[in-house]
Amino acid sequence: MLTVNVVCAGKIKENYLKDAIAEYSKRLSKYCNLNIIEVPDEKLPEKLSENLEISIKEKEGKSMISKIPKDTYLICLDLKGKELSSEDFSKKIEDISVNYNSSITFVIGGSLGISKELLDISKEKICFSKMTFPHQLIRVFLLEQIFRAFKISNNETYHR
Repeated sequence: MLTVNVVCAGKIKENYLKDAIAEYSKRLSKYCNLNIIEVPDEKLPEKLSENLEISIKEKEGKSMISKIPKDTYLICLDLKGKELSSEDFSKKIEDISVNYNSSITFVIGGSLGISKELLDISKEKICFSKMTFPHQLIRVFLLEQIFRAFKISNNETYHR
């Protein structure tokens, strides 16, 4: 069975998001082994210089890199990444699991995004939207799209 890891900065504090994540985690258990790996997000000061922003992303990045399993297909969620339809995302997951690896790791950065080091080691970068969303909400979006991808690849009905 495919292992799907989601490495993300920060903890989810809002109960409604925790409930959604729990629901999709339960649904996904039929299709994959899901691991959600949280690393601490850095506190942001009121005034943020460009150098401090880079430093914070680097610190979060190193923490995330230390949690990424070896021999996994690494995909970062990044605003500059490629946008995919749900069908294309489903094909990508299926292709990775059949041709490359039995483990896929998605990385969701903190409020400032993902470090250059982490982006450089990823095999792919994908973007859910050119709009900006809170990284906590993107976790729910990602899990829903992974669930939808499995439903599509198994020719199972799911709302459109």
